[in-house]
Amino acid sequence: MTGPLSLPRRRLHPLTPLVRGAKLVALAAVAVSWRGLSDLGLGHWLMAMAAILILAVVVSAVLWAVTGYEVVGRELRVHEGLVSRRVRAIPLDRVQAIDVVRPALARVFGLAELRLEVIGGGKAEAPLAYLTVAGATALRASLLGLASTGAPPAERPLFMVDNRRLVLAQLLTPQVVAVPVGAAFVIWPALVHPDWTLIGAASTITAFLGVFQVPVRRMLDEWDFRIAADATALRLRQGLLNKRSQSIPPRRVQGVKLTWPLLWRLTGWARARIDVAGYGGDGEEQLRAGTLVPVAGTGQTVAVAAVVLGAAVDPREAPPPIDAAALAVSGPPRRARWLAPLAWSRIGVAVTGDIVAVTDGVLTRELVAVPLARVQSVRVTQGPLQRLLRLATVTVDTAGGLQAVARLRDAADAYALAGELATRSRSARHAFTARQRSRTRPAAPSR
Repeated sequence: MTGPLSLPRRRLHPLTPLVRGAKLVALAAVAVSWRGLSDLGLGHWLMAMAAILILAVVVSAVLWAVTGYEVVGRELRVHEGLVSRRVRAIPLDRVQAIDVVRPALARVFGLAELRLEVIGGGKAEAPLAYLTVAGATALRASLLGLASTGAPPAERPLFMVDNRRLVLAQLLTPQVVAVPVGAAFVIWPALVHPDWTLIGAASTITAFLGVFQVPVRRMLDEWDFRIAADATALRLRQGLLNKRSQSIPPRRVQGVKLTWPLLWRLTGWARARIDVAGYGGDGEEQLRAGTLVPVAGTGQTVAVAAVVLGAAVDPREAPPPIDAAALAVSGPPRRARWLAPLAWSRIGVAVTGDIVAVTDGVLTRELVAVPLARVQSVRVTQGPLQRLLRLATVTVDTAGGLQAVARLRDAADAYALAGELATRSRSARHAFTARQRSRTRPAAPSR
């Protein structure tokens, strides 16, 4: 990072109250629904929406007038509150990732939202909504330690999704494949019983919409997904309706997870996710934020994951990639088949000086790779049946939500593995710190 930054106190964009008011009107319209429209009539309904819009804009304008932000040294300070003033100071050293998000409504006005994800945050910390797109991008660059007025570092493209493949991949999900079966169960009663009511039809349509909700949302979120890397961060861009631009320093990556769904294996496709500590929100928000490769061939997916793992382990420029899928894994003993007869041959663990990798899964196969420098704790657990068969499970925890779980190890081997991981993780942290210092250490002046 460069020297301490200093940005004077600024307000959000003047159109912020209008965007927030429009959002509240949209929510109110959904809440009132068609039943309310029919009861109020079109004229009264429009008057009610206009009154809600005016009230929402006035309240948002007051909040906008007392809200501001500034950068002092290594802190982002957000000033807010009308009656009770509050100042939130966010140390930049705790920031895990900074995203520029452009919701559909904000894009109409040319605005964007800046979200900061910090360690231990249950949600995005001090989201700045809204700024101009250029202002949000420049502020993100400044918070990442770059000069907002200087030339940005050169980006190296790593991956860009094929949108046609993305659509086909969502059609090969269990939810979509099960639709014909569900449709048969619904259509048959309708043909047998002619008195099928409108309520039954509406319930059926609602059920099908619920089935398609997950694949459609995933497709909209991952449309035009692309990832690039520069000297300081991974740059991720994605979204069809809501545009998202993420900047994630590789040192914040806690692990990588590669997945081969059953139907995707027929076409040789896979997907990959990264785990970044500090991402808040619900499960859908975390899933959206952690996408690394939405869908690609196995070779391309493994290659992208190898580059990200290499950068997470070695903070120096152009580090060598680490191919976790090429490591020879050690499987459980044969007696473990009693507890996992189908998955027994797919379970394995591999440990190097830099990462620990775990394989598992039957219908959906998975590979989880965690840099040893990110390991927070190592646990050995045994259930009653495991104790009977002299087996144990080793769990590697990180600061994020991803875990590397080596199941059904021999009990003695499990404790030995836990001790080895604890020792190697300490060495890996020291090595990572030394590499980081060697990168930031200024070169000796020539004589």
